[in-house]
Amino acid sequence: MFRRIIHAKWPGFTIALFIILLLLPPLVPRFFIYILGLIYVTSLLAMSLNLVVGHGGMFQFHHAVFYGVGAYTIALLLTKTSWPMWVGFIAGPILAALVGLLIGWFCVRLTRLYFGMLQISLGSLIWAIVFRWYKFTGGDDGIHGVPMPGFLSSLNSSYYFILIILAGSLILLYLILKSPFGSTLQAIRDNPQRCEAVGINVKRHQLRAIVVATFFAGIAGVLFVVLERSVFPDLLFWVLSLEIFIMCLLGGWFTFAGPILGAAITVALRIFVGKYTEYWTLILGIILILLIFFLPEGVMGYFVGAFKTRTKKVAERGNP
Repeated sequence: MFRRIIHAKWPGFTIALFIILLLLPPLVPRFFIYILGLIYVTSLLAMSLNLVVGHGGMFQFHHAVFYGVGAYTIALLLTKTSWPMWVGFIAGPILAALVGLLIGWFCVRLTRLYFGMLQISLGSLIWAIVFRWYKFTGGDDGIHGVPMPGFLSSLNSSYYFILIILAGSLILLYLILKSPFGSTLQAIRDNPQRCEAVGINVKRHQLRAIVVATFFAGIAGVLFVVLERSVFPDLLFWVLSLEIFIMCLLGGWFTFAGPILGAAITVALRIFVGKYTEYWTLILGIILILLIFFLPEGVMGYFVGAFKTRTKKVAERGNP
């Protein structure tokens, strides 16, 4: 009974939090609105990675390349063509998913570390093309001053747009994880051999998960351009992929909302600690070491586990 009451409160809490976030722009300085927007974008990127890493058990070591593909797609369409803006918004995630399908088709034939190493190799190839193709992508200079439509002309309007897209994407990700496909994916993570024995096509499910995850990474890339009005090759570099991977580990990659917390912590460290020292990654590394030793399930994973233990004890006391 107690557990049902607790679960019933979660939708109300989520709606209340969403309303509070909607009311923030007129109340806080522009700098913090920008930081929140960056956290939203990074959170969606980390959530998309966690779909295949935490819930799928795949070594997706170069997820940032799909983020960059989505960002470069909309930036190139809006700067080099006269096509409507909505075409870029749709094309970014779709092209990212197609690249994910192509790379994933090769990678799912390998397992564990070999999967990750092949993906790093193929992703680095795409990064090298973007980095060297000066006439088309701008090379290491990137693309700046990407034009946006009137309804996205201000920081506050971009904030609202990003928040709404993030909310919709999180709902879709939650429904996917709670669907039979999501349950099958987690079963494959836990025991792929047994899944194959009962007739599940493991590689097909893994490939579908990669396509879905890269689609949402493409959405995050589009939202990054909406916020920053620019793109650069670092968006596709493997260092960013490692940073996203750490976000999932930091927040808790066996939980749904863990990557959001991990993204918020990482972005806050980069901005606020980075103001005082360029070695903010050293602090992140120390936090990660402590996490591995004392909270291997991640920050959110620890609190979720403690909450479940407490509710179980309360339920046992209430039902002797």
